[in-house]
Parts: sequence; C-alpha cells; structure tokens
Amino acid sequence: MAVHVALTGATGFLGLRLLRRLLETHRSVTVLAHAGSGDALHRIVRFFELTGATPEFTAALADRVRVVEIDLALPRLGLPQRRFKELADDVGALWHSAGSINLEGDLPELRRVNVEGTRHVLELAAASRLRPRVHHVSTAFVAGARREGVAYEDELDAGCGFENAYERSKYEAESLVHAWARQHGRPVLVLRPSVLVTDLPPHPELPSHPLQVVERILRDACRSGGAGPQARPRVRMVGHPHGRLNLLQVEHAADVMVRLAGRPSSGGVDTYHVVHDRDVPVATVVEVLERLVPLTVELVSGRPAAPSPLEAMLDFYPGMTSYLAHRRRFDDTRVRAQLGPAAVSAPVDADRLWAGLAPRAWTVPGPPGPPGTPAAVPPPVRCA
Repeated sequence: MAVHVALTGATGFLGLRLLRRLLETHRSVTVLAHAGSGDALHRIVRFFELTGATPEFTAALADRVRVVEIDLALPRLGLPQRRFKELADDVGALWHSAGSINLEGDLPELRRVNVEGTRHVLELAAASRLRPRVHHVSTAFVAGARREGVAYEDELDAGCGFENAYERSKYEAESLVHAWARQHGRPVLVLRPSVLVTDLPPHPELPSHPLQVVERILRDACRSGGAGPQARPRVRMVGHPHGRLNLLQVEHAADVMVRLAGRPSSGGVDTYHVVHDRDVPVATVVEVLERLVPLTVELVSGRPAAPSPLEAMLDFYPGMTSYLAHRRRFDDTRVRAQLGPAAVSAPVDADRLWAGLAPRAWTVPGPPGPPGTPAAVPPPVRCA
C-alpha cells in the first residue's frame, strides 16, 4: 500500500522544493497549512507555474495536494478531536518543515512556533495507528555560538550558548524530538540544513531566502539611517576577514533530504547535516551585497565605539550580523557515506549568489500569461 505523506511548511522557501520532490514519488501529499494565512493551494500552484512546471502538471495539483488548515501553536494543531484522529490515522510519513526563521524574534514567540509547534506535530505522529516516521527539519545552527572548529552531526549541546533566540528555539525543538523518540521508541530523521539560497531571481510571489532578507535589512538601514549625500557610505560590521558561511542551493537541499528519507533507518534518531562541502568566504558575500546596495562594508573585530547613524540602524539586527564572524565547519560525513556523488552540490560562488539576489525581469513559463511575459520586479533602491 502506498504511504501517504503529510508536510508542514509547504508554502515556505524550502517547503515548496520539498513538495516538488515528494510529488515525484507520491501520488498525493497532504499539506498542513497555517489557518488564515491565505490560499495555500494558490501559492503552491503559482510556485510551480513560475518555476517551469507544465500546465498539465499544475492543473492536476488540485487533485494531488490536499490542504488541511492547522495552527501549530495549539494542541491537536487546533483541530477538533475527531478530525485530529482522522488526520493522524491517514498519515504514513510526516515531514515537519514549518517554523519561524526570524533571527530577530523574541524567545517566547519563537518557542511558541518552533518548540510548541514541533510538540504538536509529534502529538499527531504519536496518535497515528500507522506509526509514521517523522522527518524533522532542524538547522545546522543548533551548533550555537561556537564560531570555530568542527560541528558534528551527533552533537546537540547548549554549552557554547547561542547567537540568537532562533538558534535556541531550534535547539530546544530538536531536543524535544530526541526525547519523544526515546519515549515512544520511534525512528526520526533529523535534517540540519545550512543557509539555503537559490539562483532564481527575486519575485514578489515567491518566499525570500535568508540573503534576500539581509539585503533588505541593508536597504532599510540605508534609507532610514541618515546615510547622507555621499554615493557609497561606509559601514563597519563585526566580522572576521577570513570568515566563511555555508550556503547551499535550496533545490539541492530538498533533493538530499528526500534521498536520505529513502534510506533505511537505524531505528533511533538519524541526524544529517545538509550542507555544502565548500564554504563561501564572508568576503564573497560582502562583495555581492556591495554590488546590490550602494554601501562599502568594512569588517571590524568589535562593535564601533561611536557608530554612525547607519551603523546604529544595523545594530537592531545583531542576530543576522553575528554570522560574519563564523569560521566553523559542519561535518557531513554521514550524508556523503549514504549518498555518495549525489551528495555533492554545484559551487555557490558570487555569480550564483548575484543571480538569486539581483532584481531582473522574469519569464513566466506558463499560465497566467503567454510565454515570455515578464513579471513585475521592483527596481533597485538607492540610498542617497
């Protein structure tokens, strides 16, 4: 009998790519969408239209994707008892990709979504007569504030603290998954992606990736921070001149995750770093951001004693800027042992990052417009 799959976070940046891969191997997928967030099916269809799916494929989505509206923050996902049990008993595999990725969020709110949301998804898995395997999307950044050395897949330790409340909430959620697996004697797949990017250009109908958020923060600070008449104001940001970030194409991450889900389980918690085998120098990221926003970024070892108005604006976003000082590496030995060449990703260089950040005309490959119809893209913003 075919296993029926349920997926949270299906309208998110990663979730849409996971849904694409799951639809390649499953006749249908149940999407657990946040109640009141809008038309999830419409956003899913729009994603497939904008990313090259055939009209026949998108027309069939209404029959292949079943949307159930839930509230992650509530017990039983906000569903009546009978409806909750019916949903649970229909799920043979459960993917939990939903969550808040707000690096500047406060801990109580992040816990409500990331920790309690995970708890309620696990309640769904526990209530199912089919004993579905849980696939939990965590983050490589549960490694916390340790900025150097190697982070291993079997590590889950709060000893170094965390860069922000987001990291702590994801650490707590992953700890909850381990406790649940021990309590119920159930296998769980934990997937820890690094920073996910794409070379698709920005589009108002598609979810943003983290570097797009960074660019917007710089633009907002540039507009609001009193940059003055100079063409390229200088901004001092705390970072390491030899810092590096792990950036991975989101499409490759989704492929690796689904491939790992198809591998035999150990019967316990199997944890994998879904990361690139080559880190990107922070200097490369800075170079791309400087091409996008008319700023000159200077990496400094400590917070400036007398910050400019523009630098003071950026101080509102410490959860984001702390990563410019990272030099650590994420070990992915287990992924490479499991998948071999399929684990290897294409290089993420300045040109690929630029392609996923620079505003440019879109060519919509299907409905609602004829081939070649460019989608509206907002023009670049200037500071001065």
